[in-house]
Amino acid sequence: MKHVYGPVPSRRLGFSLGVDLVPYKTCSLDCIYCQIGRTTRKTVQRKAYSPKEDVSSEIKEALKGTRQIDYITFSGSGEPTLNSEIGFLIKEVKKMTGMPVAVLTNGTLLLREDVREDLAEADIVLPSLDAVSQGVFEKINRPHKVLRVDSIIDGLKRFRELYKGRIWLEVMLVRNLNDGAEELMRIRDVISDIGADRVFLNTVVRPPAEIYARPLSRDEVIGARKLLDNDCEVIAEFHGRRTEDTPDVENAIVEMAKRRPLTITDIANVLGISDENAEEYVNSLKDSGKLAEREQERARYLVCTKN
Repeated sequence: MKHVYGPVPSRRLGFSLGVDLVPYKTCSLDCIYCQIGRTTRKTVQRKAYSPKEDVSSEIKEALKGTRQIDYITFSGSGEPTLNSEIGFLIKEVKKMTGMPVAVLTNGTLLLREDVREDLAEADIVLPSLDAVSQGVFEKINRPHKVLRVDSIIDGLKRFRELYKGRIWLEVMLVRNLNDGAEELMRIRDVISDIGADRVFLNTVVRPPAEIYARPLSRDEVIGARKLLDNDCEVIAEFHGRRTEDTPDVENAIVEMAKRRPLTITDIANVLGISDENAEEYVNSLKDSGKLAEREQERARYLVCTKN
């Protein structure tokens, strides 16, 4: 499938069937920590990047299987709200299934009324907010030139006023950039104003776009949590497991690796196989040049060599 992938393991959403609505690395930001690399098409222009009929057909086909799916998630290899058809597609999914719909977004386009209305039917919206100072925002997120963090924050607040579902806000902590007390306290004040249902703290775990995007230690993340709010949740690694068979295993691995770097355990969890069997598939894909290894903080990740 071109637009639908997974289900993939998510540390917040369990097994998530991903829906990719924009071409690879089409985004309004170019975050230094992005796990799938640098943005190649930086834009804030909304349009129908992917035919809605094709996307809808693929979702319908994916739902026919027996695989465990906890959420249908609009995310993928770019910013999903750039696709002007996302509102239509969320409504279409609601007609197909009772499974909850989530949207992973960088939140930059919530300053637009049409985007806020498009996301109104989703069950959960998961925006990110890594900085509230323009200078820090530019260093971490490298935004499109028209974007200002104050406007983005205002968009998040306006969305909260309209939206009846759940907002789960994520803050990605990057060493020596947004982990200082001054910026954290500013973020704390904005989080309080936004009124998110849950707030997640994350740090750079998977291989980032830039090698200087460094993680905090777990103790440092806990320290940041105390400054922000003890109700913030530190995102834990996913430990789920499925047991049903998945056809075309190697292709499934490649499709997942296009959207995020994977560990052997990630692959084993999704496919319901042992780590040893996952290693065999990975070795075959490495030999054929479809996967490569990258090391991050002494952990080994598999990345797709072609997109």
